[in-house]
Amino acid sequence: MSQVTSSKPSLPLTQKIPPQVFALLAMISVQTGASIGERLSGSIGPLGTTFLRLGFAALLLLLIWRPSVRELTRRNCMTILLFGVTVAAMNGLFYLAIVRIPLGIAVTLEFVGPLGVALLQSRRLKDLVWAACAAFGIILLTPIGATHIDLVGAILALLAGVFWGLYIIFNVQIGQAFSGGTGLSLSILVAALVIAPFGLGTAGPAIFDPHALLLGLVVSILSTVIPFSLELEALRRLPSRVFGILMSAEPAVATIIGFLILGQTIGIRSMVAIVFVITASIGTSLEGKTQH
Repeated sequence: MSQVTSSKPSLPLTQKIPPQVFALLAMISVQTGASIGERLSGSIGPLGTTFLRLGFAALLLLLIWRPSVRELTRRNCMTILLFGVTVAAMNGLFYLAIVRIPLGIAVTLEFVGPLGVALLQSRRLKDLVWAACAAFGIILLTPIGATHIDLVGAILALLAGVFWGLYIIFNVQIGQAFSGGTGLSLSILVAALVIAPFGLGTAGPAIFDPHALLLGLVVSILSTVIPFSLELEALRRLPSRVFGILMSAEPAVATIIGFLILGQTIGIRSMVAIVFVITASIGTSLEGKTQH
């Protein structure tokens, strides 16, 4: 007599890993790439750096996913176009900002986008509490006192934050409309084409220097290919408002990466800020597990 045993089908590896882990790995990758991109901007300019970052990313993603455009609907094309323009603006404005203001301040100001998404889409008091906790930590990370902040740089960072908020919203739509990386790869191609005239025009022949191209490739992989793919997977299983608050750890991650890679010291005030933003991230992660 034989026994029939039933077993549940095994989940894909990406489904076994919590979406919060994808978001954290994306932040670590993008901030590591930013530390390299800041150096590259000194030789080919911020828009040249943006073009290399997005251009290489588009090539790599197209090779990986080999998307087909035959079955694209008009609505899908519009989503890809909007997401691509958003990505180009977000990255270009951010690199223009960090030429004028320190990286940590730029990341802090840029975070108004994700925090705004979280607040606008909030429906519960708990979400507002976690957002307030994250906001307080971000305020602590902002240098106040004798530090002079370039007004144009601050405005550019805030505008980058607006497009960061739009990036989260459109990324959700891309994840829902396409399987795999089809939508992402086509959107990054649009972003590269949008920024190309500005990047090539400002960088000139220096953009074709082998050293610049190599650094551009590294920045592209760390700051675009890896984090965008990870964030896309995270946003497939996390509400955008939860993802927005979770990304509050970005300034804290930037501070830690700056300490580990660039040797920047972390003061008591920064440590307290890190505690607040990580607390907010943990809180919203736990809230995200209760949703179906």
